[in-house]
Amino acid sequence: MAKVEFGETWTYESIVSALPGIRVSKPLAIGIQLAVFEVAVVVVWAVYGFPTETLFAGTAAVVVAAIGSVEMLRISRLVRSERLPPAYPRLLFGSSIEVVLAVLAYVAFLTYLFTTGAQESPALLERLFGPEPPVLAVYVTLLVLWDVCYRIGTAWWASVVALWRSVRYRFDEPTARALRRADLEVVAFATAQLVLVPFVRSQPVIVAVLVGHVLAVWLVAGSSSVLVTLRARTDTTDGHGDGAVARE
Repeated sequence: MAKVEFGETWTYESIVSALPGIRVSKPLAIGIQLAVFEVAVVVVWAVYGFPTETLFAGTAAVVVAAIGSVEMLRISRLVRSERLPPAYPRLLFGSSIEVVLAVLAYVAFLTYLFTTGAQESPALLERLFGPEPPVLAVYVTLLVLWDVCYRIGTAWWASVVALWRSVRYRFDEPTARALRRADLEVVAFATAQLVLVPFVRSQPVIVAVLVGHVLAVWLVAGSSSVLVTLRARTDTTDGHGDGAVARE
């Protein structure tokens, strides 16, 4: 496979590849991410003597972020393994819209957390960190939450672009099969985020938004998967000989 250049990758992949003087495989980068975040969560939990639920909640968020990283690599590998119309991978990887969506999700969550959420009883931060959350605990929490929100933004964007692709183009059977797998990876990607629901159960607004987000991704990515299958071309010989050329 040809070397992937900047502008052809998700922002997450670009960051991993851009560290000067450091060359690590993407699976190793995910392992480092998981280890560093989990160590930070455990240290904060141990130093401040937080309840066990706090440790479990932090670990769940770290695992969701790591699963998101794995799924992003799986989706990108499936997409890049096929010969596709340039517009699709360019929108998926090079637009950075997933970052914009992540910022919107993150700001919305923080706005709720420090306004309406802070007035509910018990408030989420108070339940996890006590009435006066330590600065270090809040810092680690916000850092991990950003990672989760970035994965949520990516799931949104991947599902929307997938549906656009399935509506606009037709593919031969092998290509459609790979794209269907990519769509189902997006569904799995979103489903993993439901692990967080038990830890925000006292916040009905967050629960409703999180579950609604997952259902929306299921609907959009699932519709894309069905559509790309129904519109698949059965004639894999189109004069180009590779059986992987899209048709509008």
